[in-house]
Amino acid sequence: MFITDLLEESYSAIFANKTRTALTVLGIVIGISSVIVMVSLGQGATSSIETNIESMGSNLITIMPGFQRTFSQVTSGRGSAQTLTIEDAQAILTEIPFVKNVAPELSRRYQIISKGKNTNTQVIGTVASYQDIKNVVIDEGSFISDQNVLNQAKVAVLGPTTRDDLFGEGANAIGETIRINGINFKVIGITKPKGGSSFGSQDDIVYVPITTAQKILAGVNYVSTISVQIQNSKLMNQAKLEITNLLLQRHNITDPQLADFNIVSQQDIIESASSIINTMTILLAAIASISLIVGGIGIMNMMMTTVTERTREIGLRRAIGAKKSDIGLQFLTESVMLTFLGGVIGIILGILISYGITFFTNTATKTSLFSIILAFSVSFLIGVIFGYWPAQKAAKLNPIEALRYE
Repeated sequence: MFITDLLEESYSAIFANKTRTALTVLGIVIGISSVIVMVSLGQGATSSIETNIESMGSNLITIMPGFQRTFSQVTSGRGSAQTLTIEDAQAILTEIPFVKNVAPELSRRYQIISKGKNTNTQVIGTVASYQDIKNVVIDEGSFISDQNVLNQAKVAVLGPTTRDDLFGEGANAIGETIRINGINFKVIGITKPKGGSSFGSQDDIVYVPITTAQKILAGVNYVSTISVQIQNSKLMNQAKLEITNLLLQRHNITDPQLADFNIVSQQDIIESASSIINTMTILLAAIASISLIVGGIGIMNMMMTTVTERTREIGLRRAIGAKKSDIGLQFLTESVMLTFLGGVIGIILGILISYGITFFTNTATKTSLFSIILAFSVSFLIGVIFGYWPAQKAAKLNPIEALRYE
């Protein structure tokens, strides 16, 4: 049997009853579109996290206080220790040659008041190099200077969201006064919008000199984190090792297992977040795939019904010389064509739904070529698997008994 004849016969048989065909492929359409949407949401979330993390700075290593020691199955984590200092940051900058820049930070939340309005937001005490390390772009005014840090100046740089909350949307806040923890600060700059992320909004924030944050606001000598910018991404692992050795030496710790700090890179954060999202995506896609099994059973049911309805036709074909393989191949082709049709519609619907989610909810989605190829492959396999039994049943019919069938 020629391939063109096979396709023509299959097309005619499938569309002989359009309503039944449409209802049969509906399960495949729902299953394929659901899988594509789930995968698109997962890949979009991963891409969004990578973009947000990279927007915080390039070639970045973050050092956080916290013991790794486990006692009675309890591990003290980030923020449970006050072990990092500005001197640690200075030592990293001066003693490790391939470190480009270092920025210690002291981060706390405070109530901020101005002109009768107030907001509770994150206040970061830091240094001038923070601007380059974390890709902070100034929209108006200027960022914190080394002189501000040296003089413990009461100056502040506002994120655009904080500015809007305190002074009104788009207001000129340069030179205005805000009160942080009851202390007056002069606004010297406004940053450009960066947007929110899984790690908090980078626009709802206030920057002050780190010495001011330590001595005047918090009354402490330690820092919350130290951000280290490495000259080359290829040196990240070496940098982590040398920073670890330096801090162990400075903190008089001989056993690395008892380190009172944690060091993570951007790649560590991305890999950890991506691993969680990928696991959830696979789980959701697996749940969505249940409808594919239901759709496959529906196709098998339709094909079994079709074999029964066309028993006399099968007998006639066998009587005039058709082989068992010809009969089986025809019904198998019809099954694959049904799932292929459902797959195409499902892919189109899945892409449209993904774009719709992004358009109406601003949730990031990313439809990849891989998910489309996977959908086509799954459609083909479903057609073969669930069409094989009906095709074999049709091929094994006795021609004489088939011709006698009423």
